[in-house]
Amino acid sequence: SSDVLEAIENVIQDVLKSLAQKKAPVLTVAKRSDWRNVEFRDSVGLQMIPHYTTKQIRSDCPRSAPTFALMLKILSMIYKMVQSNTYATKRDIYYSDTQLFGSQSVVDNIINDISCMLKIPRRSLHILSTTKGFVAGNLIYTEEDGTKVNCTCSATAVTVPSNVQGIKNLISHAKFMLIVEKDATFQRLLDDDFCNKLSPCIMITGRGVPDLNTRLLVRKLWDSLQIPIFTLMDADPHGVEIMCIYKYGSVSMSFEAHHLTVPSVKWLGLLPSDLERLNIRKDALIPFSKQDQTKLASIQKRPYIACQPMWKKELEIMAASKLKAEIQVLTSLSSDYLSRVYLPNKLQFGGWI
Repeated sequence: SSDVLEAIENVIQDVLKSLAQKKAPVLTVAKRSDWRNVEFRDSVGLQMIPHYTTKQIRSDCPRSAPTFALMLKILSMIYKMVQSNTYATKRDIYYSDTQLFGSQSVVDNIINDISCMLKIPRRSLHILSTTKGFVAGNLIYTEEDGTKVNCTCSATAVTVPSNVQGIKNLISHAKFMLIVEKDATFQRLLDDDFCNKLSPCIMITGRGVPDLNTRLLVRKLWDSLQIPIFTLMDADPHGVEIMCIYKYGSVSMSFEAHHLTVPSVKWLGLLPSDLERLNIRKDALIPFSKQDQTKLASIQKRPYIACQPMWKKELEIMAASKLKAEIQVLTSLSSDYLSRVYLPNKLQFGGWI
């Protein structure tokens, strides 16, 4: 915490120095969403290059002055929280003055900019994300406040903890981990008792694009258990994008890649080649939208696809057919096809890439 306080004090000292010299104070932040600031490394995924390009948030420019003021406001809130050892969620910060901040996304963006500027992970700033992910299966752990959480015995999932760093005493006999894109599929597998039927496993869903806590938990479990991690996504560009976030990270959070990515993640399904192999009826598939085509083309150009020839092939199949499918399409074969046939066969015979 002294590192955090010192980092904030340094920023404020620079502001005061500028004022003393009758200059307009400026905050310098990385251009987080610029692909040119990111390099791909097999062992880490997407990470920010050491000499990244920056942008200046000036206090004397009408367009950036409000952002400058909000950054100082949030820095002062972080400083107080670290001093008093209290925590707040991003939502708490937004609701402390909704008129001032204007929207939740403004707060989220500024917090990420501050984290990147100070080179301090967000959880060390005493800001917690609101968690939306779920975890279930063969896992027991203790939360920071001493609460023992048992994910094994319930037919209902447990919410991913909001302070993943604080969890300890992880116990699991799981043979693998399954990341499920959608909540509906996750619940269905839970109802079918998938976590116990085949062999003990842990299931996690970020319910779409994963939040920070879900990604941190996947990484923590991988660090602790070193078991295979498979992903179950829709066979569409959006599903591929989500899987890439778990495996390689995202451009905007590349400055935290070391804590968030799990490069060993495997693509289990739904593979575009599975649709042909299983003779899924054409009328059960969904035609691409313009947006799907654009997203797929952008994914195909990314640096990590070049070193994944099997993925490349699957994306080419998808691009050629211009058709996508949700995991639920498997119910057209039989209502429990996913848990009874598809997943057991894939896991037993190595049907992942």
